[in-house]
Amino acid sequence: MEEGDTHSAANTITCKAAVVYGPGQPLVIQDVLVDPPKKMEVRIRILYTSICHTDLGAWLGTNEAQRAYPRILGHEASGVVESVGEGVTELKAGDHAVPIFNGECGSCDYCKSDKTNLCEKYRVNPLKSVMVNDGKCRFRSKEGGKPIFHFLNTSTFSEYTVLDSACVVKIDPTAPLRQMALLSCCIATGVGAVCNTAKVQPGSTVAVFGLGAVGLAVVEGARSRGASKIIGVDVNPDKLTKGQTMGVTHFVNPKELEKPVHEVIREMTGGGVEYSFECAGNLDVVREAFLSTHDGWGLTVVLGVHATPAMLPLHPMELFDGRRIVGSVFGDFKGKSQLPRLAQDCMRGVSEH
Repeated sequence: MEEGDTHSAANTITCKAAVVYGPGQPLVIQDVLVDPPKKMEVRIRILYTSICHTDLGAWLGTNEAQRAYPRILGHEASGVVESVGEGVTELKAGDHAVPIFNGECGSCDYCKSDKTNLCEKYRVNPLKSVMVNDGKCRFRSKEGGKPIFHFLNTSTFSEYTVLDSACVVKIDPTAPLRQMALLSCCIATGVGAVCNTAKVQPGSTVAVFGLGAVGLAVVEGARSRGASKIIGVDVNPDKLTKGQTMGVTHFVNPKELEKPVHEVIREMTGGGVEYSFECAGNLDVVREAFLSTHDGWGLTVVLGVHATPAMLPLHPMELFDGRRIVGSVFGDFKGKSQLPRLAQDCMRGVSEH
């Protein structure tokens, strides 16, 4: 998309968007109406956006809770602020910005706590399909003006989108927006899982299950933290080269093994890795990641998005061996207050936090 003229906050904008009308149905590129931002809201022109596994899950309807149609998907993006609503003071038209699905109001008990990056009102919520301010949509069909629902606080598969200001991060105007789009999901999630959630220590051993965008971000985080052994696990042999470029020291393809992955990893590491990261959204992979860690002190971080209903494939007694398992949302980054620093670090080629 090309950056163009801005519009008055009083105007409704007509633009192109990719609209999905039901589970598994084709994305329809059509004209939509995007209403002006209301109190504590921001309208952004999206310049770059990408497809995430979470978008695919919502599109396929693998999660019943996410079935509100028609809707505009997308949550990994970057763009320029077009206009702001009443009460928004930290953003203005022309600011470079990144939308985030896990917002930060800065004033609730959750935002004030150093124990969580969730926000009481603006946290990631797959059930949410309207704006917080009035419970209505800011997207409408051009023909008939029927509401089009939002997705994950963001809806970036549109040339313009309206977000709660708590879900918009102002970034350095010199930052390359094309690369900064990845901060809104995969890089923050992967790097943050290593640095904030697991707090991987220098010399540690790490296994990363799934070398997609999030998995590769985990690899980068582990490399920057000085991990001595980073084992990449993926069924796609083409991921070997990409993984090695990012810092993978050993590669395991489950399709080429005659025994479970966790047994191979235990043999490679003398009992198991200290940290494993599940980035595939697969319950069988969750179990292999868990069992690949060392008993007594191994930690597994779950990052993959899983279909509903789904239960952890573990027996409670297995936790008594000292292995732990946790989830991580947005890499435990507080979006508005901490993401700008990550953006600056990425510009300098640094990702350690």
